[in-house]
Amino acid sequence: MVAAGHYLAAQAAFQILEAGGNAVDAGVCGGIALGVLQSEYVGFGGVAPIMIRPAGTGEVVTISGLGWWPKAALPDLFRREHDGRIPPGILRTLVPAAPDAWITALERWGTMRFGDVASAAVGFARDGFPMSELTSRIIAAAADSYRRWPSNAAIYLPNDEAPKVGDLFVQADLGRTIQYMIDEEAAASGDRAAGLQAARDAFYRGEIAKTLADFHASNGGWLTLADLAAFRVGIEEPIRVRYGDLDVYTCGPWCQGPLLAQALRLLDGIDVKGQVHNSAEYIHAVVEAFKLAYADRHAFVGDPRFVDVPIEGMLEEGYIAERRRLVDPAAASSGMPEPGSPAGGAWQGAQPLPTPPADEISQLDTSYICVIDSDGTVFSATPSDGSSGGPVVPGLGFVPSTRGAQSTTDPASPAVLAPGKRPRLTPNPAIAARGGDWVMPFGSPGNDVQPQAMTQVLLNLTQFGMDPQRAIDQPRFATFSYPRSSDPHSYSPGLLNLEGRYSEATAERLRALGHDVQPWPDWEYKAGAVCAIVHDRERGTFEGGSDPRRPTAVVGL
Repeated sequence: MVAAGHYLAAQAAFQILEAGGNAVDAGVCGGIALGVLQSEYVGFGGVAPIMIRPAGTGEVVTISGLGWWPKAALPDLFRREHDGRIPPGILRTLVPAAPDAWITALERWGTMRFGDVASAAVGFARDGFPMSELTSRIIAAAADSYRRWPSNAAIYLPNDEAPKVGDLFVQADLGRTIQYMIDEEAAASGDRAAGLQAARDAFYRGEIAKTLADFHASNGGWLTLADLAAFRVGIEEPIRVRYGDLDVYTCGPWCQGPLLAQALRLLDGIDVKGQVHNSAEYIHAVVEAFKLAYADRHAFVGDPRFVDVPIEGMLEEGYIAERRRLVDPAAASSGMPEPGSPAGGAWQGAQPLPTPPADEISQLDTSYICVIDSDGTVFSATPSDGSSGGPVVPGLGFVPSTRGAQSTTDPASPAVLAPGKRPRLTPNPAIAARGGDWVMPFGSPGNDVQPQAMTQVLLNLTQFGMDPQRAIDQPRFATFSYPRSSDPHSYSPGLLNLEGRYSEATAERLRALGHDVQPWPDWEYKAGAVCAIVHDRERGTFEGGSDPRRPTAVVGL
């Protein structure tokens, strides 16, 4: 079964399963396809955090599909010339990580060649596909950003306007780029591994790398051939926490996986099940727990290769209990609370500054795909990076990762940028498991809202007995009482958005508790687009769900 952020990606991935591929083959196929089908917020040269649970092992591994700042990056430049901002453009470019992440997954846990799984993406790029309503709307809203660079406007604003719903959307250069990697693999002598290495080299050492490096050299960028040739994603252990009778696995402190893990630990000691579902009291408890987790993220979480992240201390039961006692059922905190003092933690004093929210449409966004095959292998990935925050490289058809926007220039922040360092990424796929008999990969787009949306769906499933689709369909809420991850790191103390399907009585009760409640539409795409699959081995069932807030789909027998 496949659940994915775009229906055509789900279909392409399922066809790989039907052709004999495993969950990893199918997940990589769908993930690469998302970089074509949703290139407004997923980049072929972007990021791709991946989690895999191979059949029969019960062990979960992560692939840190996140690039780092080029070695020539000059952090002081942003403070000197941009007032501490990391503005849109070539200087926020990281080393692209997604191609290596996909190929690494295939090498280690897949069975197919790169050409087998990437050919669907080539077809979508070369031949086009119908423009969705949401993509058309996002491109139109970001039109001024696309106009900054002629190479972007040529693709995304034909005739100087966003493609209309149903228009055939073609990305010819991107199709040729992926096809070049397929051709290099096919020309390689040797076994499957040699072919995959040839595909990787095509991107990181071959003509694609040369084009990327030349473009940066000619336009004042920092990315070099040496940066590209030296890059490899990491294969890392996940963070594992208990929530009820579940083990929940997240990616490490290079993303906001610790935030999801800590929020679940905080909620595990709150009687969520005893509250009325989606009541003001329920929403208040979840929001206040998340505020505490965001505070610790702000103070302690960054690239663990550069920062001593006190992850064990942040999840230790005594510390969690201490922080949980700060949740006041009768009153909301006025903003983001101060961070705690976990064992091993050293808060450097980074302070959030209240700032009006930037236009969220222009911020980075994401997609998601999960797959479970008949043998029980689980794949969960959150590919990301849009096309409006930096220039499309002419001839290649994609924007190399602009996730540098999720670093800061504050020296007191654990997410402060440095050469060779990774930003603190928002995409964070997850897997929940109950022993060897029940497993659920799940994830969502939505920037900082991702863990909130994912948690609400998990609570709907585990505490309120819903099936995956009903759990996803429920009205959603999101707090923004913390500095957002992307530049300019807007902070809105007390802000709580509610989808329009909540009653006015619920909104008024939340206002009385101290929340700054603002309405969203009934089905708001900024509230996340969760996809999930539940495999219950004991019952012999697969159940999937996909989010109607975006053009998602679940496909399976």
